[in-house]
Amino acid sequence: MEAILYISVGVIAIAFVILVVYIITTLKTLSKALEQVSNTVNNIEGQVKGITTEAESLLQKTNTLTKDLQKKSEKLDSVIDAATDIGKTVRQFNASLARVSENVTHRVDQNQEKISQVVSWAQVVFEIKEKWDEIRTRKQKKQEQRAINANEIYHKEES
Repeated sequence: MEAILYISVGVIAIAFVILVVYIITTLKTLSKALEQVSNTVNNIEGQVKGITTEAESLLQKTNTLTKDLQKKSEKLDSVIDAATDIGKTVRQFNASLARVSENVTHRVDQNQEKISQVVSWAQVVFEIKEKWDEIRTRKQKKQEQRAINANEIYHKEES
């Protein structure tokens, strides 16, 4: 029985040694894994700092761009307001022009008979003027001919 006890203690001691070796191996592997995790966390921490710096820079640029866009938008608003005012003015001008045109057309329609009488009288006046010019031209030619004849008679009497 003593032998069984020694064998049992020996098996327990061997099992304990195997357990200790297994635990040591596991702890070494765990230590390496934790070391890699620590390195990874350190790398991530550095990258996060870089990302934070970039994000802050990007945020500042975005704020600057937003302010610039806001200023330009305000300037563009005044241009759009001016264009709207021009559009209103053009519409008002077109409406006024349409009213004037309608008024002129209406008056022409009302006075069409008078206008045709004026045109007829104007034609008569032009015809009278043409006749008058013809008569004056004939008189002038007759006077010139008389002067030429008188001059010829004068020269014949002197010779």
